Amino acid sequence: MFKSMNRRDWMKTSLLSAGTLIAAPSIALPKRVASAAFSYAPESILGEYLPDFPIAEPKMVARLNANENPYGPAPQVIKAIAEAASTGNRYAHGDANTLIGMIAEKEGVSPDHIMLGPGSTDLLEKVAITRFQKGGNIIAADPSYMSLINTAQAMGGTWKPVPLTADYAHDLPAMEKAIDADTKLIYVCNPNNPTGSITNAEELKKFCISASEKTPIFVDEAYLEFLDDAASQSMVGLVAEGKDVIVARTFSKIHGMAGLRIGYIVATPERIESITSMVRSTMGLCSTSLKGAIASMKETQFMGECRGYNSECREFTRNAIASLGYDIIPSYTSFMIFPIEMEGKQFLKSMYDSGVGIRVFNIDNKDWCRVSMGTKTEMEIFVETFKKVTA
Repeated sequence: MFKSMNRRDWMKTSLLSAGTLIAAPSIALPKRVASAAFSYAPESILGEYLPDFPIAEPKMVARLNANENPYGPAPQVIKAIAEAASTGNRYAHGDANTLIGMIAEKEGVSPDHIMLGPGSTDLLEKVAITRFQKGGNIIAADPSYMSLINTAQAMGGTWKPVPLTADYAHDLPAMEKAIDADTKLIYVCNPNNPTGSITNAEELKKFCISASEKTPIFVDEAYLEFLDDAASQSMVGLVAEGKDVIVARTFSKIHGMAGLRIGYIVATPERIESITSMVRSTMGLCSTSLKGAIASMKETQFMGECRGYNSECREFTRNAIASLGYDIIPSYTSFMIFPIEMEGKQFLKSMYDSGVGIRVFNIDNKDWCRVSMGTKTEMEIFVETFKKVTA
């Protein structure tokens, strides 16, 4: 188990975009509550994609900085998107209803439990907008994906950060203990971003059952489908039981549709209505993306292949970097993070100058590399470039 990371303040994060260091939220010390005294700006959200180097740029030989699926979309998805282009003059409500029906059947609920959005991040933010208009607090792990948290703060809410445990799981007892009369939402990203770690499913289910009696629980499962046993790890069954749990999924990751922007949430009809009464859902979706998502729902073989390729590349990269003496947080996602000895800005620049896109975080005045899983060739390039740059 990885233990060397000192989970103190995340002072800043540096993204692969002209080597600029961007301020990021903090990791709370176990004996204090971290101050969320950073201002909301889209470019400072942990995990938000800054303007990046184009895929077509000749010098970018391995784009490994945005947790994208390098294998998608599936061929049948591309075909469906191309065929849908000619109907772009029409609204796509019918296709949205078709996709909702397919998702409802997959998740074992009725269609009124489903809300679509252009990617799951859009839905995270819409939930925050509708929950925090009159203030209140959100309880979430520190660190975690910051989109919902930052939007909640922008709406006037406050963040009650709860440090991850020693093995980088959510500290569920501490999160439940943090609930008070002003708590409007609990956010759980599982597997977690940016750590790649996972929280035990049975423990999480017990937590959701108990804590959802006091406040809604939002479980972000963007990376769940990279697990071999994803269905057994999901919290979506609790929604079918009537629990006040919101589960988010996306087509951006294992479906390979990050640039096509489709995601969904599963929640009780009452919770869905409380959101859609204030913000619109399917009007933000285009016919090409919807047709692509419909086709991708049928491509189970493609997703299985992507899962296998991702696992193979993750194991290769982990072994290669660990053999160099680096500690890596065990990852259950399409990325991994580990500390580096080299100064972050210079490391970032050197990797980019060699055509390899990664992200660098500064944690407790120590620099860390987060690398997404690309193809096997890209990961071989990453490892060799990493060796050259850090030699």
